[in-house]
Amino acid sequence: MKGKSLLGLWTIILLFQYSTAQEDVAISWWNPAESNSLVVEGQAWPSQVASTYHRFPKQAEGVVREAVWNLSKHAAGLSLRFRTDARSITVRYKVKGNHSMPHMPATGVSGVDLYAKTSDGDWRWFRGKYSFADTIQYKYSNIDPKEKYHDKGREYQLYLPLYNEVEWLEIGVPENAVMEPLPRRQEKPIVVYGTSIAQGACASRPGMAWTSILERKLERPLINLAFSGNGRMEEEVINFITELDAKIFVLDCLPNLSATKDRSLEDVRQLIMSGVKQIRTKHPTTPILLVEHGGYSDGAVDADRYKTSMDLNRIVKEAFGQLKSDGLRDIHLLTKAELNLSMESFVDGTHPTDLGMMEYAVAYEKALREILKEPIGSVSTTIPVTQAREPELYPWEGRHQELLRMNRDSAPKICFFGNSITHYWGGSPKAILSSGADSWKANLDELEVRNFGFGWDRVENVLWRIYHDELDGFEAEQIVLMIGTNNEHLNTDEEILSGLEMVINAIKERQPKARLLLLGLFPRVDKEERMRNLNTGIAALATSKNVDYADIGGVLLDKGNKINASLFSDGLHPNAKGYRKVGKKLNAILREGTK
Repeated sequence: MKGKSLLGLWTIILLFQYSTAQEDVAISWWNPAESNSLVVEGQAWPSQVASTYHRFPKQAEGVVREAVWNLSKHAAGLSLRFRTDARSITVRYKVKGNHSMPHMPATGVSGVDLYAKTSDGDWRWFRGKYSFADTIQYKYSNIDPKEKYHDKGREYQLYLPLYNEVEWLEIGVPENAVMEPLPRRQEKPIVVYGTSIAQGACASRPGMAWTSILERKLERPLINLAFSGNGRMEEEVINFITELDAKIFVLDCLPNLSATKDRSLEDVRQLIMSGVKQIRTKHPTTPILLVEHGGYSDGAVDADRYKTSMDLNRIVKEAFGQLKSDGLRDIHLLTKAELNLSMESFVDGTHPTDLGMMEYAVAYEKALREILKEPIGSVSTTIPVTQAREPELYPWEGRHQELLRMNRDSAPKICFFGNSITHYWGGSPKAILSSGADSWKANLDELEVRNFGFGWDRVENVLWRIYHDELDGFEAEQIVLMIGTNNEHLNTDEEILSGLEMVINAIKERQPKARLLLLGLFPRVDKEERMRNLNTGIAALATSKNVDYADIGGVLLDKGNKINASLFSDGLHPNAKGYRKVGKKLNAILREGTK
């Protein structure tokens, strides 16, 4: 029996070794440092860094203080985005420095953190089994790649260590899995200059730093230029910051600006004033947000620490008031009261717990949404969100980024927002399929209409796209909007109209000089009456918002007010003949707007 037991044990060991070897062989590894395109998200100078995961360009060495330069090697705020249908994901990498600190765990200091988006744009967090050694490894297993609409996998975002320099990193998936690295996003970033709190101390994992949480909430690139103990509003650092084309600059340095024997409170006031003016010189219209000291958890019982934070907040208020008096516009202040931290919000009296990080992020989101004119509502149609409901036929992320590039290179005269009905029609950017190319060419090309139609889009997806720069940086003559049919089975008429109103407001904010034409929704098979009633509401909304309205879809109905099946490919999308009919109608209406 002993011999049989020993034989069985050896069999198990051999099988384990064989399966492990097979797993190693079966994994395909991606090294972002070897990518042909720029893939490190959150990097301000991606083509100028000395090492793949540094935050400052190599030319900053010797210009900024040595302490700042060394901290800029930490990967705080950097992440990698990719799409995969893998059932397991392995991350292996090496860092320089200690894995942990007394007040911050290894998972935050040196760990990575994996999030993913569903096909409806909702975030999900993934638990990984990790081991910390010379080479750190995270293994994410038992992943179900099936989504609500497809089994093509999903988009992932891997946050890198907050307090360590990454020497090298590889991401592995099974060889039979699809692995598509996603390039850096092109939307203007939020740029944060701050202290250890903004760098990420003492989050339990990288995704829980308030900057990471805020990035997910706003879904906008964020550049983390926070340096532990060294966020001091220094001219050399701000000179580099002014090189960036930001959506907004955030200055959250007060926790590192306490008065000392070498720095008076008046010095602090002058640092704030000069820093803001330094940015404003190069960026005359970009919003700037100053942030008060969030306080200390023991401030109520430690008189000196309480006085320190209160003095600094008085100084920043004075500086803010003086800057406004000097005529600087679009300068904002986030106050201690708005941050709303409690004694439970801190690890060591200074640095936030995960709860404190969330409180920071919530306060920041509220402030930035107001400043950037990106409000959200309470029903689904009023909450901006991405989607990936059919990623092969409609590469949503890629089309959005392509539009941003096209808009920068050549401004469109007319922007036509819609869903697959618009997407399928024709024009540019080119779609995989086009059912009405001749109609588009005959009726819309000469008017310089750009196709902002995205297959599967709902009202909330168009709202996201407008919030994320698709109408920024140019002046259009006309904006055409036909959206809402994909909300029909999910939302009431009132909810659809509420979302449309927010979209109209967002368009007017960004394109105040453009004529806005709201189109009625095309009829759908067996739902003609619902669409007709909804269009009555859309027409009334257009009147109330003082925008134009037209129902060009009426030509797709027969005499009994049912869809004319000969004009449709599937009861929803027009065929070539149907597109020719609506194309002529739209051409005439758009020409009226160009007179």
